[in-house]
Amino acid sequence: MILLFTDFGISGPYVGQLQAALAQAAPGSTVVDLQHDAPRFDPRASAYLLAALADEAPAGAVVVAVVDPGVGTERAPLVVQAGGLSFVGPDNGLLSLVARRRQPASAWEIDWRPKRLSTSFHGRDLFAPVAAMLAKGQVPDVTPRPLDSLIGADWPDSLAEVVYLDTYGNAITGLPAAALSDRARLAVGGRTLQRAETFGAVAPGTAFWYANACGLIEISVNRGSAAEQLGLHIGSPLGIEDK
Repeated sequence: MILLFTDFGISGPYVGQLQAALAQAAPGSTVVDLQHDAPRFDPRASAYLLAALADEAPAGAVVVAVVDPGVGTERAPLVVQAGGLSFVGPDNGLLSLVARRRQPASAWEIDWRPKRLSTSFHGRDLFAPVAAMLAKGQVPDVTPRPLDSLIGADWPDSLAEVVYLDTYGNAITGLPAAALSDRARLAVGGRTLQRAETFGAVAPGTAFWYANACGLIEISVNRGSAAEQLGLHIGSPLGIEDK
């Protein structure tokens, strides 16, 4: 199985071209659109989201991860094998959290290059063919990289910020739910929020936090938008009171 995680958006030609490249290079492989609205141009926020979503991926899967504002520059292309999964993407921090959290982990810089490599679409021209090789059990030309040399290796394990806003206005954070007790209170958007088990546990219009299905702390409003009610955006900070 090949999973796709990008900030391309569903509209437009980019996801289709990525899928077409995989269909040509790895015919018969199952390709799953994991997410195409990762935080745009933001590898740091996307890294925490990818690390959580990866926990649901089947063993042996290959993940093409592309949030790559530096495409065409000197940033290196990587293969990271971590916890039974293979990740292909740029060395801009996007793969740093999966390399740290999923063990055992190893990283390689991709030396292989296709005959055609555009300056602006490495997802299609480089990462997709390498992912196809890995899915077929082939090994591209690579050079080992120490994990502590990856960009993002010094980022915190947990990020007390909003990393994603979904279509309902729910705000996913970079905080694993296991890091806080049920008594914890979160200060965000000028409000202090308590935990609730789920949406129906509070009155309509009430803001709260809870442990979402990916194991991350999420800020929500029952039958409303936390983004609108609290004025949240990608990068909004959280204060934590956990006694």
